[in-house]
Amino acid sequence: MNDEIDNSHVEFEDEPEESLDEMYLTFMLAEDEFGINISYVTEIIGILAITFVPDLPVFVKGIINLRGQIIPVIDVRLRFQKDPMDYNDRTCVIVLQIKDLSIGFIVDSVASCCAIPHESVIEPPVAQRNFHQKYVSGIGRMTDKIVQILNCEKLISEDTGIEFDVA
Repeated sequence: MNDEIDNSHVEFEDEPEESLDEMYLTFMLAEDEFGINISYVTEIIGILAITFVPDLPVFVKGIINLRGQIIPVIDVRLRFQKDPMDYNDRTCVIVLQIKDLSIGFIVDSVASCCAIPHESVIEPPVAQRNFHQKYVSGIGRMTDKIVQILNCEKLISEDTGIEFDVA
């Protein structure tokens, strides 16, 4: 008796591959979930010693030394004018590469890496725009949650004192 199964006659539907521009790393700030396109993300690290840099906005916490590379870090909670929170074991830094700049986003916690298809992303509602929504490029509608998708370039280029090459 032959235990091998002949599946040459079985047809498999091709699973659509999510393109990189539909993949997001999501993170939490309190009970709100935000997404960053995965193409920006280089790594996720725990909180390191942060060196204060004078004359920067309060949400730019300073710089870290990551394996010899000096990286400015922004506390996204403070950037969105949320109440400050003590860092804990869930707090992490999402290291991003945007154009020629490496930058760290301090977030409460990382939630997941997920695909959000283009057809599931809508414009942010105009009637409810507040300070942080100018940095939200879209709202990802998922089965069990809503993810606010961030425009990372705009988030770091406005009022931060941090500059990057736009060429």
